[in-house]
Amino acid sequence: MSSANPVYPVIWHIDHVRLIDQTRLPNEYDMVEIRRYEDMAMAIETMIVRGAPAIGVAAAYGMYLGARDIKTEDRGEFLAQLERVAERLRSTRPTAVNLFWAIARMIKVAQQTLGPIAHLKQVLLETAQEINAEDIKTCQQIGDYGLSVLPNSPSKLRILTHCNAGALATAGYGTALGVVRSAWTAGRLERVYADETRPRLQGAKLTAWECVQEGIPVTVITDNMAAHCMKLGMIDLVVVGADRIAANGDAANKIGTYSLALVARAHNIPFYVAAPLSTIDFAIADGSQIPIEERNSDEVYQVGDTRLCPVGAEFYNPAFDVTPAYLIAAIITEYGAIAPANLKDELQSKQVV
Repeated sequence: MSSANPVYPVIWHIDHVRLIDQTRLPNEYDMVEIRRYEDMAMAIETMIVRGAPAIGVAAAYGMYLGARDIKTEDRGEFLAQLERVAERLRSTRPTAVNLFWAIARMIKVAQQTLGPIAHLKQVLLETAQEINAEDIKTCQQIGDYGLSVLPNSPSKLRILTHCNAGALATAGYGTALGVVRSAWTAGRLERVYADETRPRLQGAKLTAWECVQEGIPVTVITDNMAAHCMKLGMIDLVVVGADRIAANGDAANKIGTYSLALVARAHNIPFYVAAPLSTIDFAIADGSQIPIEERNSDEVYQVGDTRLCPVGAEFYNPAFDVTPAYLIAAIITEYGAIAPANLKDELQSKQVV
């Protein structure tokens, strides 16, 4: 695939949703058809669809699918049943705030839309499609703003990223990889270094796959090689995504991001977070209030069907960690690249919060 034939992980097709099954990549490219909200919830939980913006888009469609199956003409009963759909979808991934943002938007539209239930359902579908389209545009804007803050030297940059914040993690184009794509198109990119991202290997499987499809030079490294590569002068900057950003700029991203930010600071390498406005949670003051999802221990002790660790050992598997704002050079949003300390003031000045 090229930029003219981009990756779209969440697609509305006639009367159902099609998802790229990200658990099968890179060896198999397969689409999953989702027709019920329960199946969408399961797809989010099992990471068939993953990445905060993509989860938000998927949840919006899940809300419509749930609404479509509600059999009542009573408005009050419809809204009550829709809230139960929302509760199920909210339970899938606790850290990704885009999930809650998209569900809240769908609920608000349902509450504010008057007329027959059939009309209300149609408006919910249109709203989910709007969320989908808006996210693609947002990611392209993030890429353009990211390009504007890249270091002027060297002319060809070597960018390290962690996990997958690409087209697969959004409605298309990507956040961190949106910056990479814009740099590649502008002739500013020499190479991407992709942390493999233990334990689910999203960098090795997904980020590398996206880059290969578009002919972007990519080198996969294990997570514990980052400091070594920086010491050797192989990395010019780091760009990562986020699943939730607190009001003070603390950012939750895939586990291992915090240590990467510390290593970048030690080597005087700029560290950027790329994320849409919908990822910023102004309801929480700092990162200590961000809920951290803990996933099944089998992600740690085995790869595929191969067990790596002895029976009897215990395991800890937090899916995310929080990078303090002081380690982040800027948060790149669709409204510009903003220093974490100025996040709320600048977005308020732009009248977007």
